Amino acid sequence: MHIMMRYGRRGLSVDLPDGLRVDVIRKGTMPVLKEPAEAVRSALLHPLRSKSLKEVVQGRRGICILICDNTRPVPHGIVLPVLIGELIDAGARPDSITILVATGLHRPNEGEELRELIGSDWVLQTVKVVNHFAGNDEDHVLMGTTPFGTPVKLDRRFVNAGVRIAVGLVEPHFMAGYSGGRKLIAPGIAHQDTIRVLHSTRMLNHERIANCVLDGNPLHEEQLRIVEMAGGGLALNTVIDEDRNLSFVNFGEIRQSHLDAVSFARPYFEIPVPGKYKTVITSAAGYPLDRNYYQTVKGMIGAAGILAPGGDLFIVSECSDGLGTAEYVESQRRLINIGIDRFLEETSQKQYASIDEWESVMQVKAMKTGTIHLYSGGLTAEEHALTGVRRIQSLKGAVEKSVGTKNDTRVAVIPEGPYVIPLYRPGN
Repeated sequence: MHIMMRYGRRGLSVDLPDGLRVDVIRKGTMPVLKEPAEAVRSALLHPLRSKSLKEVVQGRRGICILICDNTRPVPHGIVLPVLIGELIDAGARPDSITILVATGLHRPNEGEELRELIGSDWVLQTVKVVNHFAGNDEDHVLMGTTPFGTPVKLDRRFVNAGVRIAVGLVEPHFMAGYSGGRKLIAPGIAHQDTIRVLHSTRMLNHERIANCVLDGNPLHEEQLRIVEMAGGGLALNTVIDEDRNLSFVNFGEIRQSHLDAVSFARPYFEIPVPGKYKTVITSAAGYPLDRNYYQTVKGMIGAAGILAPGGDLFIVSECSDGLGTAEYVESQRRLINIGIDRFLEETSQKQYASIDEWESVMQVKAMKTGTIHLYSGGLTAEEHALTGVRRIQSLKGAVEKSVGTKNDTRVAVIPEGPYVIPLYRPGN
């Protein structure tokens, strides 16, 4: 069987051995908005639980628009020109509008990378576009502390804005349940102290920290508290199909509009699966998510739910930018040197997680299910040694060996990785 996996910009063609019983797990067929720009305009004209843009803008000083960084395939090139145009038509001055890239603790997007992210030269020439820097103390305002103990420090450019709009992509997220909405505020434009508590092991150890789970998810609930402490805001939410076409868009009060977008997305992204597999093949969703190994962990977690105990999980990820940050590399080194149990014990004692160690903590969850194998053309041998997973040169050969060893020819394949979540539902 021939399958095209999401891998880098071009994909990875995989030819599986004959004789396998292959189940390919994809999203259901999603609607595609034939006039996406008009759909965005219509959403802005019909907000959920919010006044019209003209009423929102009138008499307000400063507009701050939050957008995701380049790890998310948000259709900014479609959305932002319409949003900026409507804001100007509603009476906003272009020089009063700031687009703030919600980088969290990721690196800033600049130069040609920023141009690609925004997707519109007109937007870049019309309004100010800046990056969030989580480590700059002076850029943040302390809003208080949550009952969980999270110090809520947010970028003052957002806090001080009269109009605040988050533009995001709603997709499954392995910690927060679903991305988008409140997530652009925290961790998106939060100080590193806020992010390090939100991503602490004591938070991540909770059983409701999982893909597609909002009810009872302590991270989601903490994010909503932070939004409330910040005084709320608006959101323009998008949902895309497997080919990155715009399938859904809405606009309105940040909490309700996000829930509305999640309700649309669930039937397509959450796929019930009646059994578990001893061999599972997945991806890190291709470019831009699979640019580094750090983001690759999301694909592991997304597929681990249908991996039989002791099974083989194969993931393809280009990792063209290597492992990730220096802090993440150090976290992986500690994980490998001291082992899983001691690593979790040490991280569980911290109120403030070390930067990026949370991705190592999440990888451990997948590692406890079975054996993880990585196919990547972007990592050196030295970098691969720090992944903590097995390296494979031939996916076809490795899968053939797995089904032979496990004596089971059933194989699950998830070409789009963490954007599709197979949910184990026995009896379905």
